[in-house]
Amino acid sequence: MNPSTNYQYLITAHNDNLAATTRRPGFFVRTYGCQMNSRDSEKLTALLLNLGYEPAASQEAADFILYNTCCVRESAEDKVFGHLGRLKRVKKDRPHLMIAVSGCMTQQEETAKKFQEKYPYVDIVFGTSNRHKLPEFIWRTMEMGKQVVDISGIDDTDITEITDVSVTTREFSHKAGVNIMVGCNNFCAYCIVPYVRGREKSRPMADILKEIEAFAADGVKEIMLLGQNVNSYTGGFPELLHRANNIDGIERIRFMTSHPKDFSDALIAAVRDLPKLCKSVHLPLQSGSTKVLQDMNRQYTQTEYLTLAEKLISAGIALSTDIIVGYPGETDADFEETLTVARKIRFSGAFTFLYSKRSGTPAANRTDTIDSKTASERFDRLIAEVYPIMLEINQAKIGQTLEVMVEDAKPDTTYKGRADDHTLVHFTASDALHPGDIVPVNITEAKTFYVSGKTKEI
Repeated sequence: MNPSTNYQYLITAHNDNLAATTRRPGFFVRTYGCQMNSRDSEKLTALLLNLGYEPAASQEAADFILYNTCCVRESAEDKVFGHLGRLKRVKKDRPHLMIAVSGCMTQQEETAKKFQEKYPYVDIVFGTSNRHKLPEFIWRTMEMGKQVVDISGIDDTDITEITDVSVTTREFSHKAGVNIMVGCNNFCAYCIVPYVRGREKSRPMADILKEIEAFAADGVKEIMLLGQNVNSYTGGFPELLHRANNIDGIERIRFMTSHPKDFSDALIAAVRDLPKLCKSVHLPLQSGSTKVLQDMNRQYTQTEYLTLAEKLISAGIALSTDIIVGYPGETDADFEETLTVARKIRFSGAFTFLYSKRSGTPAANRTDTIDSKTASERFDRLIAEVYPIMLEINQAKIGQTLEVMVEDAKPDTTYKGRADDHTLVHFTASDALHPGDIVPVNITEAKTFYVSGKTKEI
């Protein structure tokens, strides 16, 4: 019996009442984490659709529940285990229910073992590099009647993207993510990603461009090129951007995430000059202290980051960032340097985090941890510094006209969308608009995280 093609067998086996009810079993996918996880979930959804499952109206109505997980922060794992704990009773009441967990969290060996020991009612546990085997895993758990745990494949040399599955259902009709690489070679001391996603592997450029062309033919207007460190793409990231810029139908191109150490002048020029490249870059700082950056193994200094940021800003590119507060060994002087960098650069957006210990990383072994009271006080001071700057940047847009791509449309003709520089815009319009439409919006009001306005009459 071939588990990859015997789809009707799987459906019949999952729903013994299929013939009587004419109902196909429904599935529900919950995604945690980054844009790459969202893209992975779309591929897993495509596999389930190909098997003959259909989307359930809710988790409660589903016959197959899949959690696609993140492990960057411990709180994300706690949420998953909390939800799984509540599913234990549901599983007891509904024995036919299948539960699967995938993603970065499951790729950790100790976590996979935890599922075996404490969550035996979870039917399938698989990792980040064998998503394409989901049909086989479903078949195996049905055949054997016991839990399937498989986190193999992370060290494979070949790219493991699901390139043979057509993603027919996307979260958004007007925009899509495109993985250009997987894994990471940087091994930042606080980060678990290289251990759960593996080393960097880049997709062939021809495959990437073919996928973008297919999206364009399907009406996609905006693509997000995705990778743990897109600017270390081995095929030449600026060249990929130039070629993607020439694809008809695509109107906007974004990418994330970038590592400062690999941001070349050629890449700056591409973002500045290519008309479809959005003029915004997410450039994680993490700390403004060179000493802390060295402890983190970030491979750049404060001066090098400032020099790069100034080049980008001079090219008319808006910058957002990530900052970690309370990293082990961070002194008051180190934190003051972070505040200094934030004042100099004036980020248009900042994701700020209290340091979260992740088992298996070098930083987890540090004994010079920062007490929670000190870390929280520093965090509050950082917020008090960066949020007013973000508000001032948005206030400067009052009176301007921004070209906004519609992302969310409501029946009362109120809309939300993003400007080229990634500014979130709430606006009203006299005419009905649809996701993917690009319209000029006059900005009349500013808040810390968004601006408001109304469409400009043409």
